[in-house]
Amino acid sequence: MYARHEECSATVNAPAEQLFAHLDDHTRLSSHMSERSWKMGWGKMDTVLDAQHGQAIGSHIVLSGRVFGIRLYLDEIVTLREPPTRKYWETVGEPHLLVVGPYRMGFDLTPDGEECRLRVVIDYNLPPEDATRWLGEVFGDWYARWCTRQMVQDARQTFARARESRTEPR
Repeated sequence: MYARHEECSATVNAPAEQLFAHLDDHTRLSSHMSERSWKMGWGKMDTVLDAQHGQAIGSHIVLSGRVFGIRLYLDEIVTLREPPTRKYWETVGEPHLLVVGPYRMGFDLTPDGEECRLRVVIDYNLPPEDATRWLGEVFGDWYARWCTRQMVQDARQTFARARESRTEPR
């Protein structure tokens, strides 16, 4: 169904329940796209959650914004949610993106005591429009790698800071 795949894995200093709760909040999970940066073409994406907050199978998550001055939009639906170990979502309809087209994304957690192995994956196709398909050929793999790495790095940093603040002498 999807022609391309990217993933990133790392150990996070958090129990599976805490890490799942952190990743289950899509405003946090997509935070790497919610602030203006050169990687986002000086644009940003806003996240709108449905009444279930993106935390139930069938729940919708909408992202919209501008990147390089171009309006982008996508609607995702949660397709699998098994706390505290797995969650997956995928685009519905035709997303309006620059370097990736329809995709399925998610994470798997492998608990190991007070730590957890986090694996973030994206399976995707290139944009179907000729006007943006060439951008996908050039930047799609880079973007997918950046996105999965950002999610993993955010989780690692969040729980590293939390652990440091608990162990600081008073």
